[in-house]
Amino acid sequence: MNPAVVAEHVGKRHFLGVRVPYRTLRDSIASALRNRAGSRERSDAIWALKDVSFSVAPGEVVGIIGRNGAGKSTLLKILSRITRPTVGEVRLNGSVGSLLEVGSGFHHELTGRENIYLNGAFLGMRARDIAGRFDEIVAFAGVERFIDTPVKHYSSGMYLRLAFSVAAHLDAEILLMDEVLAVGDLTFQRKCLGKMEEIGRSGRTVLFVSHNVNAVSGLCSRTILIKEGTIAADGPSPEVISAYLREEHGPGATREWPSVSEAPGDHIVRLTAVRVRDAKNQIASVMDIRKPVCVEIEFEVLEGGHVLVPNLQFYNQDGTCVFMSAEVDGGWRRRPRPPGRYSAAATIPGNFLAEGTLIVGAGINTMDPLTVHVHERDAVAFQVHDSFAGDTARGDYGGPMPGVVRPALQWETRLTPDGNTATLPPAASFASSIR
Repeated sequence: MNPAVVAEHVGKRHFLGVRVPYRTLRDSIASALRNRAGSRERSDAIWALKDVSFSVAPGEVVGIIGRNGAGKSTLLKILSRITRPTVGEVRLNGSVGSLLEVGSGFHHELTGRENIYLNGAFLGMRARDIAGRFDEIVAFAGVERFIDTPVKHYSSGMYLRLAFSVAAHLDAEILLMDEVLAVGDLTFQRKCLGKMEEIGRSGRTVLFVSHNVNAVSGLCSRTILIKEGTIAADGPSPEVISAYLREEHGPGATREWPSVSEAPGDHIVRLTAVRVRDAKNQIASVMDIRKPVCVEIEFEVLEGGHVLVPNLQFYNQDGTCVFMSAEVDGGWRRRPRPPGRYSAAATIPGNFLAEGTLIVGAGINTMDPLTVHVHERDAVAFQVHDSFAGDTARGDYGGPMPGVVRPALQWETRLTPDGNTATLPPAASFASSIR
């Protein structure tokens, strides 16, 4: 079976501060001859993409991640035939639907209805086939009242909802989507993710660019990481996302020191490993905010007779210490440890951490007097992502939420129609309700 998408040695070059003037046929021929003669690279040339090669099988759902400016959107524009590569070749085996940014693909002067038929025509669909999907497209987008209004009068959210609905419901065999979750309320984002899951199960090919690594991890079995215009990694999503987070935030989800003599510590104890595990006990860099997170540390006690206290410090991406935790309830509290290899683990409950990056420091102390034997400031890191399901502390709110933690507290509201103050539940009942 032929691949749905093939990119071979694709490169895209731009020139800084240069406007392309009108060129005559003679100018074009002369320029082509200079390029074939191997003229020197201009000093103001910038390569947005360099030697990018990959293929995507029919029915495969592939995520594309990377920093801002890495070349992700440029790649999708080349695949969508919006811009041509400077070098290399792209082959697409199937009709292509794309949603690259708000404003692309629609004619501003046409109504929503006219744009639906126009986009369907671009995909080679007949009018009666588009009409058969029309009501479903409009209902999904929620723009029934405005469907005969020119789209230039739409808000950005209305525009995005209709654009996504058209791309998702028409018969494109290949879908190219760039940050479709960047605009829109939480309800739309949930619908969008649900539709993309349905598209993936239907056997259509999807390339999905997003900074939301939680969404990429959930939707895509394979992910491509682009760094400075080149492919830095291409493989199973958990492995590539872990590499990306390690690149962005320093440490990854696991850190090991095979040689005890080179591990952090002193002549009493040395740290040999720190790992982050998810609710399935798998080492993971991306965590669902609703699920527990376990951080385990391994250490080697070299000199016995000391009361050693393992501890962890959790910092957010701003460098603020969110909290710290020490082993105070284990069987080794106030007990000297004999020499040997130890493993200790701390579990953070679900619906407690805030969304974002958590960097974990690991330490081992003795308390009387206080002596720090191990302090590895940036041992491991992991990413916490909120859910689109509405069952977290954010509820149905889709905007930014401040705070270093985000606990899902239990609320109890009572109606008092007579105007009297509602009676709070007894203390014992309240205590049992929050356990």
